[in-house]
Amino acid sequence: MTWITVGISAGTLFAMAVVLSYILGWANKAFEIEVDPRVEACIHALPGANCGGCGYVGCGDYAEAVVAGTVNVDKCTVGGENCAKALAEILGVKVEQTFPFRPIIHCGATYSERLGRSPYLGERKCGSANLVSGIQGCTYGCLGFGDCATACAFDAITVVDGLAVVDYEKCVGCGACAKACPRRIITINPFKTERMLAVTCSNLDSGPEVRKVCTVGCIGCKACEKSSGLFKVQNNLSSIDYDKYSLNILDNVELAVKKCPRKRLVFVGKPSSEDMAQVADQELPGLIRAEGKSTVEELKWRG
Repeated sequence: MTWITVGISAGTLFAMAVVLSYILGWANKAFEIEVDPRVEACIHALPGANCGGCGYVGCGDYAEAVVAGTVNVDKCTVGGENCAKALAEILGVKVEQTFPFRPIIHCGATYSERLGRSPYLGERKCGSANLVSGIQGCTYGCLGFGDCATACAFDAITVVDGLAVVDYEKCVGCGACAKACPRRIITINPFKTERMLAVTCSNLDSGPEVRKVCTVGCIGCKACEKSSGLFKVQNNLSSIDYDKYSLNILDNVELAVKKCPRKRLVFVGKPSSEDMAQVADQELPGLIRAEGKSTVEELKWRG
């Protein structure tokens, strides 16, 4: 009797397995969603960083959008020109000249150059410090707590003397730093050359007010605008028309750079051969050791 029961149970399970397998096989074909093979090819052509610099959650979403024709093939900042060409070849389209996108930090004031600074004992994050008034006189400049450096997955940003600095050798232009900055002083721009001229200030106040809070901030004097058509002073702050930016026009901006009384027109990007030659004779620092103490030990609490 026991063997009969076992046999019936085994037969029932086998029959159910056959029926369910048939149903699942039918459902797999009936509800199958055809995937364009070009999507898979585009995913393989992308770097797989999933950084979001293209405006999509990941490389897979961007690949689908590219194949659907809703976005251009040149939006991958990590892959750059080679990636754009690979995507264009897969889709059979022509790609226009592309430039790598890189961040520019529109502040050039270190701690010693900022006036009206006050002790801050709150959370050591720019996002938190930005909610507190009176940390420093300039309400536009870099706070120096490194939210941008924390957001960078490529270790391309460091904070030096309270000012964020980009290592353009490591930077891929994903834009994470710009999104993390609560003061929005980081912009992502097409680098038409390895070194780009930038206005390293964001203060929109009048000249006399800027002088009260910063020793190097733009005072809106219009010396640059009078010297070259590349510049435009709006709301007391100089800006550069990057649509006009080219190697040819740079020959005419040297006078503007020299005339800037606050030296806020600065070339950023990879160092040129001239820059390297200037520091060729300098000795590299020796072994750098950690001090072995926490910053908590330096805090002075008040209550």
